[in-house]
This record gives sequence, structure tokens and C-alpha cells, in this order.
Amino acid sequence: MHIVFPSRRAFLTGLGAALAAPSLARAAASDHLSGAAFGTRWSITGPEGAGLERLRPKIDALFAEIDRDMSPWRADSAISRFNASQSGSPASSEMIRVTQSALRLARESEGAFDPTVGPLVARWGFGPIERGAAPDWRKVTIGTGRLTKGQADLTLDLCGIAKGRALDRAWQLARDHGVSNLLFDVGGELRALGRHPEGRDWQVAVEPPAPGQPVPAILHLPEGMAVATSGLGAQSYMLNGRVWGHIMNPASARPVEGNLRSVTVLAHDAMTADGWATALFAAGDAAGPALARTHDIAALFLFEGASSLRQLRTGGIGAVLA
Repeated sequence: MHIVFPSRRAFLTGLGAALAAPSLARAAASDHLSGAAFGTRWSITGPEGAGLERLRPKIDALFAEIDRDMSPWRADSAISRFNASQSGSPASSEMIRVTQSALRLARESEGAFDPTVGPLVARWGFGPIERGAAPDWRKVTIGTGRLTKGQADLTLDLCGIAKGRALDRAWQLARDHGVSNLLFDVGGELRALGRHPEGRDWQVAVEPPAPGQPVPAILHLPEGMAVATSGLGAQSYMLNGRVWGHIMNPASARPVEGNLRSVTVLAHDAMTADGWATALFAAGDAAGPALARTHDIAALFLFEGASSLRQLRTGGIGAVLA
């Protein structure tokens, strides 16, 4: 089985939607490359003649490596071995790096982002980690080549941050192989390398949280920048008249409640954008924007209103909105 990173960030459309692809088609010929990984799709758009196809085997191998390391859906993955262990297990340098980032984000977000929340996610019908302790990220520690747990049934789930890291590594791989202008999309998370063939920034549309609503914003994606969105997307269901999503509020041990429908984060790397989008949505209506202001995060919050979506912007996100 493959790692399935929840599709909460499917709100961002880049390669075939609102602005990017139509303008490419009119102004300049382009190359496209796509494939499957992590239970979703990845794709690259670049100028004609960029030689994108030569990247395919390298990207496939990279994503397979990440899948073997951090997929909670695979019994043979390194993270599943950690979860099944009594005290911890060996870990690759890459898995340690992602775990360090996850724990740092848990601390900075005051626990809104919690990489030990897997059993809670499964309890509400969304994830594979069906057994385990209550969330407590403070009980995960990092040693030399090893991750250790302070409680035997504690589990680790890095899906809220690992897809962003996968995008960053694939972006760097393309850069190292001489590709200078492209837009890379992994499951709706995007990172720009260079500029659009017309010489401008890449542009992406933020989809509305519900079908039929107007596009709430267009983002300019400058050189090297990444963007990710968390919200009530495909990973949700209706019960007793309300929508329940897969992003948990660790404090209440329930899915996030309130009027917040999505959070889009712009950052210098996709792992940061990925993790903070999750954290800010998990923090909820009031605490999410407060966290974003405290840490000066460029974020677009969309709230359900009586007749339309209400926007709240933090950290200079307005500078890249069309």
C-alpha cells in the first residue's frame, strides 16, 4: 500500500486551472509531466523543451523512498515499525529531520499541530492508526539515528508535514538536474522554480471550500515560494447536519469545529507551508489567526458567513493576492 496524505489541500489549483494553464496554452508551448504517489497525483509544468521526462525515474524513486519511510498505511514502513515498538526504533536521517520539524511546529503552535494524533484521526473514520495512546507529542524524543517514545502505545503520524517535505525534495531534485523554470504540484501543494514562461510569477487559484462558490483569491507564487491549504475538502463527511473533517483539535479530541473552512499558507518551503496550514486550521476560528499573527505567517483564512465567505489575511499574504 502507499502512503495516503489526506487531500485537505486540494483547494489549490495550479497546473490546469483558473490561470496557470490557460495562459501557458495561449502564450507559449509547455511541457507537462505527471504521476501518482502518496495516494494522490503529482505534476510538473514547464516551458517546452525543458526535458521534464528525464526526471520521472528519479522522482518515482524519491517518492518510493519517502513512502517506505513515512507511510502509516504500510506495515513494513519505518514509521509503522516505530508505532509497533515498545520504546522506539531506528530511523533514517530524513525521517529524523521531518520528525524534528514536526515537534518544533507542535511546540510553536502550542500543540495545535500534533504528530501523535493518529489514533484520534482513525477514531473519527479517517486514518489507518487504529490503536494507540492519547496524543502527546512531548513523549517523542530524538537520538542519534533513533526515535524514542516515552509510552509504549504512543504512535507517530507525519502525514501533516511529510508531503510538503516530499515536494521540497522533488523541487530540489529538478533544480539539481538543470531545470530552471517550472511549477511543481504534489496533491494540491505547489512550489515554484523560476518563473512562468512569459517571464512573470506563476499564478494559482485558491478554490472555494464548497462547489459552486466563486474563486476567493488568486495567488502570485514568486520564485522558490510554496503554498499549501488545509480545510474541509474531500476528507470529510456529513453527520447530524454538520460536516466533520479529518483535521483534529487535539485539545478537544474532536474534529475542528466552528466557521473556519480553509487556511492557505505561503512559505519559503513546502514543508513549512504544509505544517502551518494544518496547525492554523486545527487551532480554529480564533486561535488560528492569533497564532498566524504571533509567528508572522502569510495566511489566508476563509470563514463561512451568512451569505458568502469571509476572508482574513495575516503576515503580508495580501502582497501576493491578485
